[in-house]
Amino acid sequence: MRSQWERLLQNIGVWSGSFTRFSPQGELVNDTPSVVSLEGLNNNQTIRQIIRLREDEKVLEYSSLGRSVLFFENGEFSQGSIQLAPYSEFGAEFGFIQKNRRLRLVQLFEKNGDLDQLTLIREHFAGTEPAQRPPLAIDDLLGEWHGEGVTIYPDWRSPDTFSSTLQLRLDAGRLIQSLTFGDRTITSTATIKGSIIHFDQDPQKQVQVLLLPDGASANCPVKVQLRQSFILEAGWLIEPNLRQRMIRSYSDKGEWVSLTLVTEKRVEVSR
Repeated sequence: MRSQWERLLQNIGVWSGSFTRFSPQGELVNDTPSVVSLEGLNNNQTIRQIIRLREDEKVLEYSSLGRSVLFFENGEFSQGSIQLAPYSEFGAEFGFIQKNRRLRLVQLFEKNGDLDQLTLIREHFAGTEPAQRPPLAIDDLLGEWHGEGVTIYPDWRSPDTFSSTLQLRLDAGRLIQSLTFGDRTITSTATIKGSIIHFDQDPQKQVQVLLLPDGASANCPVKVQLRQSFILEAGWLIEPNLRQRMIRSYSDKGEWVSLTLVTEKRVEVSR
């Protein structure tokens, strides 16, 4: 099993792509070409990261990892706030890797807890073809998905693994979602309006999923609040019947408690 630092090294290389910013309603705000370089120095004991966005350039060097980030075995990761606090900005980044491609998603919230903006970062190894999938649509998600998940923890306890079943279907224009893992089944319903799936059964805890370009999705509360547990989630439809989801979980005290990566295969398509 690789160490956290060794997992970070799976991201080394020069990644070309773009930073695409969206409003909380999924509206395109701007799109900026990007080149991100991660280079190992001193026998990979130090990482130099260079981020170029048009004429802007930012250089970072680090030789250790902070408490806010965790990596999975193949280099996929999430970093972000470890605590929700009053009058403080809050957010997280998720990063997926598939062969010569990376997909990253940043979710940011305002100081009052309202969702502020999302940035989708689509990247490929410099010198390779930038193959991308179409924007995610509701039909891409319908059906039954069988998943294998792993949960890792910021306190370094042993990872947990689990199997899951996710069923998504339409009923009278509403989306019905049923998620089973272990001996638990959670069923929820949502309305669909364009590229937004809105889970609205609980007025105190409204959640939306934005369907984004390149098969990506962003799942988060409309507003993060103290004394309410919540999750931030990013998804990536890698192939028509293969999807990954990464979930950053927070307790009702606003503490970051775990990071989960689920790889799902669709075994049945429904309409």
